[in-house]
Amino acid sequence: MACDLKSLAQTLKKFNPKHKKMKTLRNTALAILIGIGLTSCSKYEDGPAISFVSKVERIENDWEIEKAERNGENVTEEYDQYELYLNEDYTARLVAVYTSDNITFQYETDGNWEFENDKEELKLDFENDDADNTYIILRLKKDELWLENKEDGTELHLEPM
Repeated sequence: MACDLKSLAQTLKKFNPKHKKMKTLRNTALAILIGIGLTSCSKYEDGPAISFVSKVERIENDWEIEKAERNGENVTEEYDQYELYLNEDYTARLVAVYTSDNITFQYETDGNWEFENDKEELKLDFENDDADNTYIILRLKKDELWLENKEDGTELHLEPM
């Protein structure tokens, strides 16, 4: 369904019933159609359907990977050491903490982030080019960020730290 609420409202205006029952029916139909129109206007595959908070405000956060899947297989262990900091000034930092033989290593790289493809994708550009990537945004809420790696299809579910 197209997200053209203006033409829908104009069509319903033309239907001007004189009886109270018909007005109630018209108002109920209008409410249902507007509800359907709003839910079909979702930017991202997994929602939310509507948000009054800007995309920058929702994505700006300190994120950790809660779940990772590749080809239907849980690969969270490969990603649970990463922290991603996305700031409202479009700067970013990726931190990874590794522990091996009771020795802890920390890897950090700074960079920038930006929306691409009409804000349907997130591009990360770091000083260390190995960390650069572009992701399809599947869900963007203040407390949830779901991304799909464009290269290998890995789906990442992030939550605030």
